[in-house]
Amino acid sequence: MDFRNENGVLIARRNGEILRIEAWGKDSLRVRATMFSKFTGNNWALTEAFEKGNPVVEITGEEVGEPLASITNGRVRATVNFAGVITFYRDGEQILQEYYRSYGGTISKESRCLKVVNREWKGVIGGSDYSLNLKFESNDGEKIFGMGQYQQSYMDLKGCVLELAQRNSQISVPFAVSNLGYGMLWNNPAVGSVAFGRNYTEWTCRSTKEMDYWITVADAPKQILANYTDVTGHSPMFPEDRMGLWQCKLRYRTQDEVLSVARQYQKEGIKIDLIVIDFFHWTVQGDWKFDEKYWPDPKAMVDELHSMGIKVIVSVWPSVDRKSENFYPMMEKGLLIKTERGAAQTYDYQGDCVEIDPFNPETREYVWEVCKRNYYDFGIDAFWLDNSEPDYGVYDFENYRYMDAPALSLSNMYPQMYSRIFYDKMKDLGDGNVVNLLRCAWAGSQKYGNVVWSGDVPSTFEAFYDQLQCGLNMGLAGIAWWTTDIGGFMTDDVNDPDFRQLLIRWYQFAVYSAVFRMHGDRGPYDIPALDDRDWGGGYLHTGQPNELWSYGEDNYRIMKKYYDIRISMHDYIKSLYQEASENGSPLIRTMFYEFPEDKICWELQDQYMFGSKYLAAPIFKLNQFERDVYLPAGTWKLTSDGSTYEGGQTVHVAAPIDYMPVFEKI
Repeated sequence: MDFRNENGVLIARRNGEILRIEAWGKDSLRVRATMFSKFTGNNWALTEAFEKGNPVVEITGEEVGEPLASITNGRVRATVNFAGVITFYRDGEQILQEYYRSYGGTISKESRCLKVVNREWKGVIGGSDYSLNLKFESNDGEKIFGMGQYQQSYMDLKGCVLELAQRNSQISVPFAVSNLGYGMLWNNPAVGSVAFGRNYTEWTCRSTKEMDYWITVADAPKQILANYTDVTGHSPMFPEDRMGLWQCKLRYRTQDEVLSVARQYQKEGIKIDLIVIDFFHWTVQGDWKFDEKYWPDPKAMVDELHSMGIKVIVSVWPSVDRKSENFYPMMEKGLLIKTERGAAQTYDYQGDCVEIDPFNPETREYVWEVCKRNYYDFGIDAFWLDNSEPDYGVYDFENYRYMDAPALSLSNMYPQMYSRIFYDKMKDLGDGNVVNLLRCAWAGSQKYGNVVWSGDVPSTFEAFYDQLQCGLNMGLAGIAWWTTDIGGFMTDDVNDPDFRQLLIRWYQFAVYSAVFRMHGDRGPYDIPALDDRDWGGGYLHTGQPNELWSYGEDNYRIMKKYYDIRISMHDYIKSLYQEASENGSPLIRTMFYEFPEDKICWELQDQYMFGSKYLAAPIFKLNQFERDVYLPAGTWKLTSDGSTYEGGQTVHVAAPIDYMPVFEKI
């Protein structure tokens, strides 16, 4: 192994591989390796300037099997041995070590015959990239959180296998937080996987030019997340005029429908902050404009909504139908995703479509100019960037190519680049309150004004429980602006009393979350289409009404009660958004985020903290009207009746349909 100290950066060469370890932020190291002659220079999620500090590089002896070199940056230290195996330490205590079972070095001498190395590179046949397999030793008793959003019931990811790829309702944000006092960012947008196994941890990339990961250490998750957002970016300050109710359904078909809903809310004395105009208000996908037959005067509509104090958000998809007026100009200019083989098609819902390539700066310019002319110039305040994974017809990533690289090596960054079509331009125009809604994100997306929701999930109590795990782990991956469709997206029958009970329980949870948003596809689908065309704003189905008053007087009473609770917390919610902007803290937090010294809090995943003040305990089962709640150290007041409890105990509390148990820390 050939080691060098290049101005405080540890460089090592072995078997054609270049390894580079350097200080990168407070108590943090960035680790890169490549089989090429030089690194790409891509920083990916590590976009922010940082103080270099005073890293110490030491190159020691030359004995086979001994650590030969090390780099220390504050509290974190990495050593590299003769075989190139890296071991990480926090304050001198080992926290992570690459996995090695081959010849060379003292690690696992008894298993040399396995010939398993820590970093395995294999050339991609027919291409210039490599596949990469990186292994770490598995720490017994370790708990791992973060990593984005996966539709499963597990908050602790130890023992889980996660696909590093974007899908509808699956979001890869590859930052992991360990209970051993470290966080690790897999700083690579390639499609792959990670397995947090009991025997070893394995990260893979299917096509890449270099390995790139970042490690930070701290005493508690709050400082780990602060270190992470310092180098990947902080959320902007969320505007106060969007902290209340967002009203949405699938789908308002005409401007008259939108205005009638807004007027009724005004009549009911309920202030909504935003109203959302969902998909197929357009002519065809990729025209990015209102169908004039049903939206004859968008400017007048927006003006009236603004006069009520309501912001307007409109759905934009990245798909371009062959029938669109923009399809052939964009295809000719090379602004759409390319297929490696077969027909030029990437998406087939309600049309024969190819999706845009946001890695191409000309694409970003083209799409923005169309959307500015047809939406933004009418006064539209924000964009709902749906299908932002993108939602491929088939997730065959090896069949798609972007301007910069094959999708296999880059696709996880697609939603971030898609969001920047709008964020960058709106910021350039001096819009200081850029807030757009997306269905997907990647590491660092928090800095681009993205509200991320959990996708098209079923309307079931099981899915509701999974969403809490999704939201808590998204927060630990740096995405503080996270939300769900209240009641889930897919509902067969809005008249089913079981669904209405689920809706109320989900609604209560949403009041104590970052963004309070009504949405869903509500069956039965017995509302006739507006016309018999096979295109335009009138032909596609619409769901049943989804306004607060749509579910009966008893439910409306509960919803108004909880609406008032949300509005009463405005100043508190503002302070949580301020904290998210300053140090990356999510609004909904795992129990251990606020109480890291309490071992029980590391086991809890059916209750959470809304900021540091409120402990929320949602109801996740049909016809459940009581539950146990664990209270950490301190004094707690039950918000239903004001009774107080000392922490360090589990209490049993009532949860009638009009109440979700919430404790206030006093």
